[in-house]
Amino acid sequence: MPPSIESGQMPIPDLLRDLLATPGPSGQEAAPARVWREAAAAFAEVSTDALGSSLARVAGTGGGPLLALVAHIDEIGLVVTHVSDEGYLFFRPLGGWNPQVLLGQRVTLLGPDGPVPALVGRKWIPAPKPGEERKRVELDDLHLDLGARSREEALECVRLGDVAVVTAEPVELPNERIAARAVDDRVGAYVVLEAARRIAEAGGAPGDVVAAAVVGEEDGDYSGSRAAVFGLGPAVAVVVDVTDSTDVPAGDPKVKGELRVGGGPAIGRGLPIDRRVSDLLLEAAAAEDVPHTVEVSSGTTSTDADAVHLSRAGVATGLISVPIRYLHTPNELVSLDDVEAAVRLLVAFARRLERLG
Repeated sequence: MPPSIESGQMPIPDLLRDLLATPGPSGQEAAPARVWREAAAAFAEVSTDALGSSLARVAGTGGGPLLALVAHIDEIGLVVTHVSDEGYLFFRPLGGWNPQVLLGQRVTLLGPDGPVPALVGRKWIPAPKPGEERKRVELDDLHLDLGARSREEALECVRLGDVAVVTAEPVELPNERIAARAVDDRVGAYVVLEAARRIAEAGGAPGDVVAAAVVGEEDGDYSGSRAAVFGLGPAVAVVVDVTDSTDVPAGDPKVKGELRVGGGPAIGRGLPIDRRVSDLLLEAAAAEDVPHTVEVSSGTTSTDADAVHLSRAGVATGLISVPIRYLHTPNELVSLDDVEAAVRLLVAFARRLERLG
């Protein structure tokens, strides 16, 4: 385990902090991808593909199967679609947003000359009459206000098609927990790279291990993982993502299992996850005393695993999910203990990969 600071709180690993702090929504992942590749270059053979996904290969010790460790590096965001005569910016979401969460947030626009601060505002809506319900916030009610007095003034700072992310730096909380935007899935990108680093430090796994930080997951078509895994052609893949925890008021473990922040990463079982990979992950967790739980999927996982397992003639695919609270908000909460446990689990799995029957 990494050392603790004097207060007892585990410090955020430098790479994870840098990844969380670097904006990179779907379609504009270059900045966090650059952070990831710079860290990978210290121990791996680094490359990129045509879509912008990043790969870090660690040579194996023998003729074992090629293992891909896959996580997405994009985050949810906004894209500017129109600027009004008054200088207000209108947008569409990149990924799944709850408009109730967006209203009143500060955002950072990635303009041509650098970051531009703005606010999420709502169009004027009259107060409800007696007996009427207050109207819920819809995405079409919202706009961005950067303080411009006209369309021309706004277009001096931003262009149509520029993107934005919510302004929210990582915050350290008690009990080894942190909150930040982009925990989904910069945590996964960190886990796969740190696991690859430790595998390299230990002398390698039976076969080559490739950590992949893929683009384009939040748009729902998994374009980055489709292209990257097709190009790699691995025998086995493990996708690392996050999942909604059930340890919140009204959380329901009957849906897919009991998923607790601080309870360890969740090992996926069920469709479309390969049973042999799940079993070996469970074996590795038990043998290495890695805290974990099980997340059950009944058809799709809403992660890159849904695309990875269908690559070429099929890839034996597993899924590790780190439980988080408040998914797709500016304050996604995660346990650093769970992050560390996910790294340990991947390393233990890679060492046992020749046992996959």
